[in-house]
Amino acid sequence: MAKIKITLVRSRIGRDKRQRATLDALGLGKISSSVEHEANAPILGMVAKVRHLVRVEEVK
Repeated sequence: MAKIKITLVRSRIGRDKRQRATLDALGLGKISSSVEHEANAPILGMVAKVRHLVRVEEVK
């Protein structure tokens, strides 16, 4: 399965509790922090909920 790199590019300040919890579940804390995850349905669903805060790249 493909891997994706998720980078937090916008601040989590002022976001609602559910979006902050989603960022925590992805492992993103500070701006410019990055994590790699498998591109499976649960991860892609979480990314879709916070897509305005993150940048997603495919890792080869």
